[in-house]
Amino acid sequence: MPTMDYPGNLFVVSAPSGAGKSSLVNALMELDALVRPSISHTTRAPRGQEKDGREYHFTTVEEFDAMVQANAFVEWANVHGNRYGTSRRAIEERIAGGGDVILEIDYQGAAQIKQAFANAVLIFVLPPSWEELRSRLLRRGEDSAEAIEQRLANAVAEMAQVEKFDFVIINEVFERALFDLKTIVHAQRLKVAAQRSARADTFKSLRLS
Repeated sequence: MPTMDYPGNLFVVSAPSGAGKSSLVNALMELDALVRPSISHTTRAPRGQEKDGREYHFTTVEEFDAMVQANAFVEWANVHGNRYGTSRRAIEERIAGGGDVILEIDYQGAAQIKQAFANAVLIFVLPPSWEELRSRLLRRGEDSAEAIEQRLANAVAEMAQVEKFDFVIINEVFERALFDLKTIVHAQRLKVAAQRSARADTFKSLRLS
C-alpha cells in the first residue's frame, strides 16, 4: 500500500444519509481555511441551490464512464442509484501544496481512498439513534417516504462498516460533534512528520532534521 508523503493531510468523512456529515464538514471549513474539499463528480441532478463546480461537478453518465476508463478517479461508487467519483489529480495537487483535503464519501469510496493514500484519516459519523436518523431525514424534506425507507435500509449496511474507520463521531449535539472533528484535524497536524514538514526551520535549528 503506497504512503502519502505530502505535507498536507487527507481526511475522509463517511456517514449514513441524514447523520449530519455535510453540516459538520461545512462548519469545519468555515472555521479552518486550510481544510478544503475536493469537489466530486456525480451523475445525479442538482438539488435545491446546488451549482455545478461548487457542491459537485454534475456530469452525464457517458462523461462519467469516460473518466472511469481514463482512470481519472481515485475512487468511484454507485450510491442510491447515482455515481460519484473523486478526482485523483485534484487531491494530489492540494496536499502536495501543503493544504488539507476533506472528502465526504460513502464507506466503499473510503476504502478505495485508503488503498491509494495509506495515511488518509477515515472518520465515520453516527447518529445518536435510529429514531433521530429517521427524524432528520423527514425534516430535511428532500426525499419521498419510499426514498427515506431506502436510505434507512442502506444505513444498516453503512454503519456496519464503522470498525474499518480510524475515528467515530456521534453527532448528538452538533457543537460537540464539531469540536470532535476539529480535534481530529488538529491532532493530525501535530504528528511528528507533519510538524517536521510544517516547521522545518525549527527542527533544523534544534538539529533534528
